[in-house]
Amino acid sequence: MILTADIGNTNITLGVYENDKAICISRLATQRHRTSEQYAIELKAVLELEKIGADFEGAIISSVVPELTRVFKDSIKKVIGCDALIVAAGIKNGLKITTDNPKELGADLVAGAVGAIAQYELPCLVMDLGTATKISVIDEGGIFAGCTIAPGIGISLDALAMRTSQLPTIELSAPEHAIGTNTIDCIRSGTVLGNAAMLDGMASRLEKELGKPIKTMVATGGLAKEIVACCEKEIVYNKDLVLQGLLVIYKKNR
Repeated sequence: MILTADIGNTNITLGVYENDKAICISRLATQRHRTSEQYAIELKAVLELEKIGADFEGAIISSVVPELTRVFKDSIKKVIGCDALIVAAGIKNGLKITTDNPKELGADLVAGAVGAIAQYELPCLVMDLGTATKISVIDEGGIFAGCTIAPGIGISLDALAMRTSQLPTIELSAPEHAIGTNTIDCIRSGTVLGNAAMLDGMASRLEKELGKPIKTMVATGGLAKEIVACCEKEIVYNKDLVLQGLLVIYKKNR
């Protein structure tokens, strides 16, 4: 079995793969002050809950929280006895990056791009809707051409509730109509439909700038499902894309 872990700013997403098939997908809260022992207890509890033994071949981590990378690597070592690979400069990933500074590209974006290239027709847009909303552009040659980054939906909603006196925190779901007739539906319209329109609009802009028809648009991330359902463009939803990319990278370095 292979353990994959994507350490994000909000959640740590875990995947256990056996013969290329996901047998467990789980999430832990990202808490920067936790020790390796605390995360080891949580990781062990997840594996026991899913009735997964300790027969692991290896593990791999992508992380955008540097202070937790080593902590979680130590946790994995304690629980399954494997030294996890870390997606960073120098590790084989098969991805050619033509940005100004390839070394600054987030490990999650690398893994998402690798996962998309392995599964989808190119050129491709990879839309990752997490703490930040990111759209990666993969050209027809499998080259990472660039990316856009915007504040994430959760951040926007939190800021709206914190910075206004009368607007409440809401559950994220699509309204029946774009024209809201009460406060909650107004916020849902602006948030869900507004972000869907942003994805549609940015996809058109990126396709025009790339100069080639985009063959595939794929969305991932914890907040993607509700938004993608409201988009006018055809967007594939793949909640485990980053973990799938991590598995591909692991195999390249095995």
